[in-house]
Amino acid sequence: MIAWLLAQSSDGGGTLLLLLIGPAGAFAVYFGLYRYYRNTDKSHSFETSTRVVAQPITGSDQKIDQVTGTSRSSISGENHTEHRQRVQPFS
Repeated sequence: MIAWLLAQSSDGGGTLLLLLIGPAGAFAVYFGLYRYYRNTDKSHSFETSTRVVAQPITGSDQKIDQVTGTSRSSISGENHTEHRQRVQPFS
């Protein structure tokens, strides 16, 4: 195929060079983006270098109220309209 292209082109390797630049450039862009976003050589392998020891779950639940059906349509103490009260800046 390459020999046929060289024989058909009038300027020798000019056409072949243009045909090879496209796939080589595409490969270079793909490889560069893959290395940039994946950077597997720089990532931390958490699964192999860290030990996680499982512990039993602690805590308790206490039932304080029961609402059945639609007897209450809102939550007591709701503050969905008081934005300044809900969102406090860090101090």
